[in-house]
Amino acid sequence: MRIWLDILRHHRVVRASAAAIFLYGVAGAATAPYQSVIGIRELGLSDNTYAAIALAASVANVVMAIALGALSDRFHSYRRPLIFVASFGIIGYGAIWAAPSALVFALATVGPLALFHATNSMLFANVRAQSARFDSAEAGIVNALMRMSISLSWVVVPGAVGLALAGRNSMIGAYLIAAALAACCLATIVFWLEPDAPPHLDTNPRRHPKGGTGTARVAPTAGRADRPAQSRLPVSVLADMAQILRPGLMISVLGVALISQVLHVNATVLPLITLGQAGGTSEDVGFVVGMVAGLEVVFMFLWTWSLRYLHLTTALAAATVIYMGYCLGIAFASRPWHIYAASILAGVGAAGIISIPISYLLDLIKERAGLSASLIAVNMFMGGAIGAAIFALGAAVQGYPAAAILSGMAGIGGALLLIQLERGRT
Repeated sequence: MRIWLDILRHHRVVRASAAAIFLYGVAGAATAPYQSVIGIRELGLSDNTYAAIALAASVANVVMAIALGALSDRFHSYRRPLIFVASFGIIGYGAIWAAPSALVFALATVGPLALFHATNSMLFANVRAQSARFDSAEAGIVNALMRMSISLSWVVVPGAVGLALAGRNSMIGAYLIAAALAACCLATIVFWLEPDAPPHLDTNPRRHPKGGTGTARVAPTAGRADRPAQSRLPVSVLADMAQILRPGLMISVLGVALISQVLHVNATVLPLITLGQAGGTSEDVGFVVGMVAGLEVVFMFLWTWSLRYLHLTTALAAATVIYMGYCLGIAFASRPWHIYAASILAGVGAAGIISIPISYLLDLIKERAGLSASLIAVNMFMGGAIGAAIFALGAAVQGYPAAAILSGMAGIGGALLLIQLERGRT
């Protein structure tokens, strides 16, 4: 625990990035649980239209995250792109609150909000760019701290927003709350995040202990020759983006996505099973979500500690097996307390599934912080797409319990794929 506190105390970039990603997560947590209700019930979108908007927003987010990551690497700048993308949270959330309509909802979700959600991967890229300051153990802790900050935002925020808007005819006020929180996120980036250091500055941590940058020394190669030629920039960025499509890289991302999809499927089947065969209430759903988020925060410490003794893919496989136990638990649940009991396993397993893959993904393109961080968005998209297909197949064959079990099995398949790939590299 002491090393976690030391990292926060000595490294301003970690403190500022963790605070910013927490506020980013809070903004999302204020709206995500109510987004479908607002879009479909309040603004009149059909189920198919809402699904199409969600898909378009996911595609837009992935493309923007990859493009911005590549550009940030080219210009050796992460703070300025972060200011740019974070500002769109205010625009997107604010537009839906100020002019609630189906058209505005669609445009804001696919445009400004899809761009705002690139803040997530860009903040990881900003920390990753400082990796020279950390050894491998510290780098894992930093990634866990970042992901833990997002989980913390989900512990109380959805319930707090629900209570704040209880009794109102509309939940659209959640978007005003989110816009204010997005403004706080932007302010944190503007006023707390350190300005970008010019490329080739000497920031060796041995000469600058405790994360300080000290007196920068410009390497002899710094200068105009290192600036990307403006005429070739679009081609260079497209070439960088094409790196994501390398077969070897995509197989690794596919393995992670097969594991990550269990979280997407669970987000769909948990309320359906709780309110259906388990005979629970909407309050049970809210309590379970908050309980799991709280457990995730606690067990992220333990999973990060376990990486000192376990290989990363082995730890991830263990977390997936534990989550499979949860999937079986909710599949056979017939009382609300069955859901609560099974959710203890969810908290333990999800903590590993959420935190461990981040380090794995960031190491796939080690020399490119922005591009490697964009893989987080790619993984989320692929996990969501695979999860949607698994849910549709399972629900059609044997109902929601079958979807949960099939999802857990696919997650274990993804873990085995990563282990096999790791063995092939050694």
